[in-house]
Amino acid sequence: MINTVVARRYANAIFALGAREGDEALTKHGECLANLKDMIAATPGLDLTLRSPVVSTEEKKAVVNKLLAKLKADKIMKNFCCLLADKDRLSFLRDIASRYGELLDEKKGVIRGRVTTAIPLSPEDEKKIMASLSKKGGGEIKLEFAVDASILGGMVLHMGDRVLDASLRAQLSILRETFKRGE
Repeated sequence: MINTVVARRYANAIFALGAREGDEALTKHGECLANLKDMIAATPGLDLTLRSPVVSTEEKKAVVNKLLAKLKADKIMKNFCCLLADKDRLSFLRDIASRYGELLDEKKGVIRGRVTTAIPLSPEDEKKIMASLSKKGGGEIKLEFAVDASILGGMVLHMGDRVLDASLRAQLSILRETFKRGE
């Protein structure tokens, strides 16, 4: 719970700073945070270093500054990450980046979703689903595709707080309940 509160607070702060500078700065900060998040996720030792109480704040700042130099981050992002280091909040960087991405999508009107199917979809099928949902949703949609064999067939769509369960497992469950009631 505390992770989300801290991440939300810092993400809102850097988002507000970027908003003062315009949409280009918002996008640039979002890309920088997303790249940092990916770097941390790809390197388990890096995540441990940023979380470790044994590693000094100055050492953490040096590591983050090297990463930011590779990303050619602007001064605001460098100062933001140094503030996170000073406040011992670098361990929340991945959560902050995720929350910032959500804020950026909200501002741009992008809807994110997740499609789960029993078998992997072909790229053509993924494009068809995205096109159909974009047409119905009236805006840009970014989907993440996953595979879960336990749904047996069909698909489950999560978009925001909505869930469309068109899986075979759900339909069989409904049928089972109907038989139990004797209808």
